[in-house]
Amino acid sequence: MHTLRVATYNIHKGVQGLGPLRRLEIHNLTLAVESLDADVVCLQEVRLHNSRESKRFPLWPQQGQADYLAPPGYEAVYRTNAITRHGEHGNALLSRWPVLACQHEDMSDHRLEQRGLLHVKLQIYGQEVHVLVVHLGLVKASRVRQVAQLQRFIVREVPLHAPLLLAGDFNDWGSSVQKALAGSQLHVWGVRQPTFPSRLPLAQLDYVFARGLTPLSLSAPQGRAWWRMSDHLPLIAEFALSDAI
Repeated sequence: MHTLRVATYNIHKGVQGLGPLRRLEIHNLTLAVESLDADVVCLQEVRLHNSRESKRFPLWPQQGQADYLAPPGYEAVYRTNAITRHGEHGNALLSRWPVLACQHEDMSDHRLEQRGLLHVKLQIYGQEVHVLVVHLGLVKASRVRQVAQLQRFIVREVPLHAPLLLAGDFNDWGSSVQKALAGSQLHVWGVRQPTFPSRLPLAQLDYVFARGLTPLSLSAPQGRAWWRMSDHLPLIAEFALSDAI
């Protein structure tokens, strides 16, 4: 048995605050992501470029945020979900294990919310492990349809007996998403680990679902440094992965 450490984190596009108090946090997020010491880091609200923010902040990185945040030795995968007036944003995955393949699927349910699914196949301890990174909609009816689309995608693209991780910001304040995904044999811990809002976490909007892996632990770092960087806390999950046959 091997231990696999997975983190999911909505980084709020690397910027925090409102109006003249807006501040660039992407440099602090670089240190934060490295401190997670995760084998796989799943990120939401990641920017490749933004013309307005790059003009506002002189220290705006020249690289896309996924590449900028990747610790030494990690491979970054990024795909755009939403096109905006000044740029775009999407989902990313950072991996210390080799990336075998990746693809993206549009999950937008209506014109006001552009959403997507990032599917990355990794080689971990000699096994092919599938990882899906998502950021579901704010409207409950949209999430119901997006979960159904997600389930169809899994049936179509992920072999039944392959280890599978599904991580991201599910925007679900209740348990409807958990109940729906249980039908696809994707499960989470029975205990809550609030991640939102980061300053005073009351709800768990971020999850790491798994199929074919044994859960070991679940945690979310707390404190001022974390709530200054994003409106979400990162969620860290550890699993046991059986030896390849």
